[in-house]
Amino acid sequence: MAQRCENGAHDEHDVYAVLCPCRDVLDVLAGKWSALVIGALESGPQRFGVVQKRLEGVSPKVLTRTLRRLEEYGFVTCTVFPAVPARVEYELTDLGRGAAGPLAQLREWVEGHVDLMRR
Repeated sequence: MAQRCENGAHDEHDVYAVLCPCRDVLDVLAGKWSALVIGALESGPQRFGVVQKRLEGVSPKVLTRTLRRLEEYGFVTCTVFPAVPARVEYELTDLGRGAAGPLAQLREWVEGHVDLMRR
């Protein structure tokens, strides 16, 4: 269902419309690693290594790219603490916490139904 565009960029938001910026946001959130990073950060601020351990199989390069993209879209903040070596923590923003609920429901649905799917 389309919603009126509040910033005036176009008439209405419609994820099915080819030029709607909603598609870019959906692309970010629908990615496997983005959905898992957001889930991993639901419990609070975490360091890179902790997130990487939680997400078995993600390479440092892919995790770095995913965190940067989530930060670029406003879902995650990165805080650098002055130390040697530098300590960095990632945390969900209000926007990220808002996306976390629906993504958690999707993850739970997948876990509950994966055995019913044909592969």
